[in-house]
Parts: sequence; structure tokens; C-alpha cells
Amino acid sequence: MTALTLAAPASRRRSGRQVLAQAQFANSVGDGAYLVASAFYFAKVVGLPPAQIGIGLTAGWAVGMVAGVPLGHLADRRGPRGVAVTLAVATAVAVASFALVRSFVPFLLVTCLYGIAQTGLSAARQALLAGLVPPAERTSARAMLQATLNGGLAAGAGLGGVALWLDTPAAYTALFALDAAGFLVAAALLLRLPALRPAGGAVPSGRLTVLRDRPYALVTLINAVLLFYMPLLSVIVPLWIAGRTSAPSWVVAALLLVNTGSVLAFQVRVARRVRTLREASASVRRAGLMMLAACAVFALSPYGWPYLLLGAALLVWGEMLLAAGAWEISFGLAPDDRQGQYQGFFGTGTAVARMLGPVALTALVLGGGMLGWLALGAMFAAAGAAMAPAVRWARRSVSRSAERA
Repeated sequence: MTALTLAAPASRRRSGRQVLAQAQFANSVGDGAYLVASAFYFAKVVGLPPAQIGIGLTAGWAVGMVAGVPLGHLADRRGPRGVAVTLAVATAVAVASFALVRSFVPFLLVTCLYGIAQTGLSAARQALLAGLVPPAERTSARAMLQATLNGGLAAGAGLGGVALWLDTPAAYTALFALDAAGFLVAAALLLRLPALRPAGGAVPSGRLTVLRDRPYALVTLINAVLLFYMPLLSVIVPLWIAGRTSAPSWVVAALLLVNTGSVLAFQVRVARRVRTLREASASVRRAGLMMLAACAVFALSPYGWPYLLLGAALLVWGEMLLAAGAWEISFGLAPDDRQGQYQGFFGTGTAVARMLGPVALTALVLGGGMLGWLALGAMFAAAGAAMAPAVRWARRSVSRSAERA
């Protein structure tokens, strides 16, 4: 099996991780501002109805999901650094273009460019991380990047709040400029990394082998089910609070603070405990159980808003356990010379959760009430339990492929 060169000294690898973290922070500050204020901009300044905003954003992530694997494969063939830099610049162009959009069709086109560039950039970055960091250190390095991401998103969300308070077209335009600049800075930082190439100058096979890897597809599907936790704090719980509880509105901000603060403080520590595929499977199983507990506590929140804080704490603990396990599994089961396409495929779970999660969970939780919460928790627990046998199947498949090679 051809692998990316990892012969760089430890000091150079540490420097590579630091550059990746700096690039992550640079674009995540703008992303945090964008996530908080973009919907208000599209509705108030552009004048798009909510249905068109929803269609455009869903279409963008759908197209991005399809593009993730071929763009990851391109990173394998051409080198992840160059592809990542190009896609970071493309994302900057897309974000800047949002400031010029004044009707639905241009909005739809720009959201598709944004979704393609963002999804491909994620896959290329994962391949870059795999090429710079030894296998034993990848999960802890990914945890550091996730903590950095959350810190940047929190800072950007504060800036987005200022724009919402000002509520002027100029303020919203400044946010798009900030986000675009962040991606350009990230591109410049990524250029400082070594231009990784397949060892010995070999070029990986032109085939998208991940599309025929059924065990890896099953692992990806299970992870996608667990990622349905993503819209809970941003969409489902706020709607639940407004319609089913007497909690004050500031509790929503408190829940997000619990989430981002916990990831910043504990994600790296949680990830350090996951070093093997067996430990990763166990971490995902515990994540499913923790999410079940969180859903059960959220179901009790009509009896007192402190249940919401406890539910958020349990949910973020499950989120960190899932992240640590999923990172180890996604890297550990992927061939070293095809990390880009495999990470692109694994990343489709995020796009699926973003597209389908709000609609599916709104119907389940808000329509089903307490029973809906318990059904959602049972789904998380079942998916977590299913990960270990799926990983064992995938490991056997990898072993058989190695024997045939």
C-alpha cells in the first residue's frame, strides 16, 4: 500500500499541527459570524422568503455532499495542500459573493459553490492532517483542531451578535468580508505546509474505491445517524423551549455556552483516551448512551428549566465521545493513500445531518413530545451499540484486502 510520506522530524510535525490550527481559527471566526447572522441578512436585506432560504441552503449542502468524495480523491492524486488552498480561496469567493446576491437564482448558485468548496476543503484538510501526523497522534491532533474551531466559532458568534444589534446592510456586509478574509488568511497559512505527495512519487489509483467499500459505508451511515444530534441545540431545543417550557429566552445562549466551553476545555482530554479502533468503538457506544440520557433529561424540561442545562451537559459529553471515536475510526479504516476520498465520504454524514436533521427531528420531537425525545434517545443508543460490530467487519475487510495485495 502506498502511503503519504511521514519522514519529517517531530518538530516539523508539531509545526504543521500549529499551522493547521491557525488556519482553522482564521476561517472559523468568520464562520461563527456567518452562522449567527446570515439567515437574517438573506431575509431582511436580500428579501428572500424563508422557504427559498431553506431550499438554497439544503441544495448547497446536497451538492457539497456529492462533491466531497471526488474532491477528496483529487487531494489524494494531486496533493492535499494545493487542493486545500484552492478550495479555501473558492470558499472566500463564495462568501464574498453572498454580499452581491439580490435574488433567488444567484443565491442558489452561490450556496452550491459554498457547499462544494466547504465540503471539499474539509476532506482535503483531513488528508493533509493524515499526511503530516503519525497514525497514533491523529485523533489527538484532530481534537486540538476541533477545540480551536469551537473557540473561533464562539468569537465569531460574538461579532455576529454585534451585527444583529446594529442590523444594517453595512454591518452584514462587513461580516461577509470578515469571513472571506478569514478563508484567504487560512489559504496563505496552508501554503506554509509541505506539499505532500504519495511516497516514491506514485499516484494513487484513479478508482473511487470508497464507493465500493461496504463496511466503511456502514460505519459512515452509523456515524451519520449519531450526527443527528447537531441540530438539537441550534434548532430543536430553542423551538422546544418556546413551545413546551416556561424557561427564559436567555437559556438558549447558556446552552450554547455550555457546549462551546466544554469542547474547548475537555475535547483534547477526551480524545487522548482513544488510541485504538476498539477504544474508538467503545467511545462511540458510550456516546450513544450519553445522548440517550440527554434526550431523557430534555424530555423532563417542562418540569423545570435546570433540566435543560443538565441535558446540554450530557449532550456535549456525548458529542465529545462521538467525535473522538469517529475520528479514530475514519482514519484507522481508510487506506493511507486514499485518505482524501475516504474522509470526503465519511464527511457526508455531516451534510446529511445538516440537511435532514432539522426537518426529521422537528417532526419527531416537537410532534411526539416526551415520547419523541425518548425515541430519539433510543435511536442514538442503538446506533452507538451498532458501531463496534460494524468496525469489526470493516477491520476484517481491510485485513483480507492487505492479504490479497
